[in-house]
Amino acid sequence: MEVIPAIDLRGGRCVRLYQGDYERETVYSDDPLEVALRWQEMGAPRIHVVDLDGAASGSPVNLAVLKRLAGSVAVPLQVGGGIREMSTSEKLLDMGVQRIVLGTAAVQEPSLVEKVCRRFGSGAVVVGVDARDGMVAIRGWREATSTTALELIHRMEELGVRRFIYTDISRDGTLTEPNFQAVEVVVKGCGAAILASGGVSSIEHLRRLASGGVEGAIVGMALYTGAIDLREAISAV
Repeated sequence: MEVIPAIDLRGGRCVRLYQGDYERETVYSDDPLEVALRWQEMGAPRIHVVDLDGAASGSPVNLAVLKRLAGSVAVPLQVGGGIREMSTSEKLLDMGVQRIVLGTAAVQEPSLVEKVCRRFGSGAVVVGVDARDGMVAIRGWREATSTTALELIHRMEELGVRRFIYTDISRDGTLTEPNFQAVEVVVKGCGAAILASGGVSSIEHLRRLASGGVEGAIVGMALYTGAIDLREAISAV
C-alpha cells in the first residue's frame, strides 16, 4: 500500500482544513515546494495536491504553484481542485502532472470524465468521492448531493474510471481515525482501486487500511503535526 502525503494549497501556501471548513485553516508553510521536496526526500511514492481555492471557485487558482511543483519534484503528482473543463485537464497533464482528480465534474459533467479517460487513458484519471454521512458532496465539499458513494463509483466505472479516492469529510483533518466501515463498503462494493483519505493519525490505522485492501492512504494533518513519521509509515506498510 502506498502512503501518499497531501499538500493542500490556499493562497499559494500549504495549509490544512478541519473537516473541509475554509474558516478553520492552519497554515503549515509559505513554500509548498519545500514541503513537497521534504516528502520526496523521505520516500513518498507520489504526492497528492489539492487546489482548495480552485475547488471552491470552479477552476484552478494556484496554477503557478502547481507548475513549479510539477517541474521541480521527481515523484508523480496527482492534482485536484476545480478541474471541470477539458482545457484545464490538458493544461495540468501537459505540465507534467501524472493524475488529475475529478470530483464535482464526476457528478455534474460525467461526459468530461469519459472524454479525459479516452484521450489520456484511465491511468491519468482519479475520481474523488467525497462523502458526508454517506452522501457525496461537491464544489469544495460545500454542496450536498443525493448520490451515495457507491452509486457514483459504479457510474464512473462504466465510463472507464479505474481508481477512486474515498474521503470521509467528517474525519478529514481531525486526527481521529478513518471511517473503516465506510472504506470497507467501498472496497468490497467495486472492482476498482481505492485510495482512502480522512482521519489517518497513526501507523496502526495505515496497517488496518492496508489489510482492508486499499491501494493507498492519503495522509495530511498527521504528517504535519508529527503524529506520523513518513519514513516509518512507508516502512511499516
